[in-house]
Amino acid sequence: MKVTVTRKLEIAADICEFHLTLPGNQSLPPFAPGAHIDVHLGALVRQYSLCNDPIERDRYVLGVLKEPSSRGGAKTMHALSEGDELEVSEPKNNFSLDCSARHSILFAGGIGVTPILSMFHFMARRSISFEMHYCIRARSRAAFVDRLSGSELSARANVYCDSEPSVGQLDLSKVLRDPDPRKHLYVCGPGGFIEACLSAADAAGWSEANLHRESFAVAANSSGPKEAFDLKLARSNRTVRVAPGQRVIDALTAAGVCVPSSCLEGTCGTCLTTVLDGEPDHRDAYLTKKERTRNDRFLPCCSRSKTSVLVLDL
Repeated sequence: MKVTVTRKLEIAADICEFHLTLPGNQSLPPFAPGAHIDVHLGALVRQYSLCNDPIERDRYVLGVLKEPSSRGGAKTMHALSEGDELEVSEPKNNFSLDCSARHSILFAGGIGVTPILSMFHFMARRSISFEMHYCIRARSRAAFVDRLSGSELSARANVYCDSEPSVGQLDLSKVLRDPDPRKHLYVCGPGGFIEACLSAADAAGWSEANLHRESFAVAANSSGPKEAFDLKLARSNRTVRVAPGQRVIDALTAAGVCVPSSCLEGTCGTCLTTVLDGEPDHRDAYLTKKERTRNDRFLPCCSRSKTSVLVLDL
């Protein structure tokens, strides 16, 4: 879709809010809480979560952080002006909200608040039971805090600020001490924040099926060894060679094997593939440490193999 940037606001240090609309204020395709869109920025494609209430069909709202380590996407977004046009995908969702839950606990770290905020609006409007915990380093660098502090539902939105220890710190063991099969946990933010929340939930006895996460962190392990190896495709009884430096997903595509993908960075989980034998070399920011130790799934967009053959359920 071709959309127009109709509003751009600097809402915090290095964070801009963008409103994207269709010509003539046409209704945009619907989206569910936790959804994101692919934004095409020349040769780059980046995924940004939709942070407004899904009931709003007149615009998509994004919150974009420009970090010093940005590889071009955020810098290009921040260089946009009102009136500029963008090409975007229809909404996709790898971070779906389970509306049947008795209670939901939302954890947001930094810019990870964007998909969580959409969930907040959705559940608040429907009077669904939930609570939110938002961790920030400093208020000057925090997005959308005003939406939470000024809300009549602010009692459900707990904000913790590293630079203001007097307001209290997040006590994960206390928040997660009462696991229940009817409760669900959602977390988005930096990798370390996600791992801390999921580890605390695991220690408290939460079921893995009730834990949901989305990461914005780029895989930190992408510069490891890049020797060639073979992929054995169990369903089709084919073997595909992965050359040194070649991405697994590219080798599969070249062989005519289609694996759905989105971020191509190991953050979204779209290309998650079942491993039947062999040991993956995990280089993603999506799987937890516990999930990696099972070696039964990997992300072919960024991960490789520690063994000479990796057998996949393809």
